[in-house]
Amino acid sequence: MTTSASSALTVSTQGAVRTITLNRPDVRNAFNDTVIAELKAAFDAAAQAPDVRCVVLAAVGPAFCAGADLNWMRRMADYTRDENLADAGQLAAMLRAIYECPKPTIARVQGDVFAGGVGLVAACDMAVSVDTATYCLSEVKLGLIPATISPYVIRAMGARASHRYFLTAERFNAAEAYRVGLVHEVVNADALDAKVAELTQALVSASPNAVRVCKRLVQDVAEREIDAALVAHTVAGIADIRASAEGKEGVQSFLQKRKPSWLL
Repeated sequence: MTTSASSALTVSTQGAVRTITLNRPDVRNAFNDTVIAELKAAFDAAAQAPDVRCVVLAAVGPAFCAGADLNWMRRMADYTRDENLADAGQLAAMLRAIYECPKPTIARVQGDVFAGGVGLVAACDMAVSVDTATYCLSEVKLGLIPATISPYVIRAMGARASHRYFLTAERFNAAEAYRVGLVHEVVNADALDAKVAELTQALVSASPNAVRVCKRLVQDVAEREIDAALVAHTVAGIADIRASAEGKEGVQSFLQKRKPSWLL
C-alpha cells in the first residue's frame, strides 16, 4: 500500500484500488480553490496510472463535504463577474475530471453532503452512503443556484427530483437519496467499507479495457455530452447569480449569520 498526503487530501493505493480522501474534517471537508485544484490533479493522476483499476472518493470526519469553504465564500463575495467565471471554471474542470476519469469511480459517503458536495457524489459512477447521512442542495437559500454541479446532479437524480430539491433546498435523508437515484446503496456505518470493497472487487475482476469502454458507452448512449458549451453555460450561470444583488445579499447574510433581505 502506498500513501501520499497534501494539505487537503490523502491519496493511497492498495492493489489496484486508489482512494482519494478529503481530509479537512475541521471544516467539514468544504472545498476551496486549493482543494479543487488538488482533487482535479488527483483524479488526473489516477486516470494516467496504469496500475489503478478503480478510484474511491472518500472523506474523514462527520461530513463527506459541506460544499464551499466559508473563507473561500468571503473572498468570492467581492469577485467581479470575470473573477467568478474563472473561479467557477476551475470547479467545473474538477467535476469533469471526476466524471470523465476512464477508471470507474465510487463515492464512499460516510457523512453529510451539502451543496457542491452533492456534485462530487453525482460525478462518480456509483455511490454508497451511510444511512445517517443528510443531503441538501442549499444554494437558493443563499440567493445562488447549483449551476456548475447541475449537469451531474440532474443526470444522477433525474429532472423530476432536481426540480424539487434544487428549488426548495430541503434536506433529505439517505433513503430518499437512494430512492431518487443519487446513491446506489445505503448501509449502516459498520457495513460501509465492506460494501465499497464488494464493488471494487467486482470492478477489478472485470476486463480493464471493457470497463473503460463500457463507462464511455453509458455516457455516450444515455446522456448529452458535457461539452464546452454546456460547461460555459453553467459557469456563466453561477457567475451571473453570484454578481447579482440577491446573490451578494444571500452570501453576505449567511456569512454574517443574519436573515437575508427577502425574509425581513
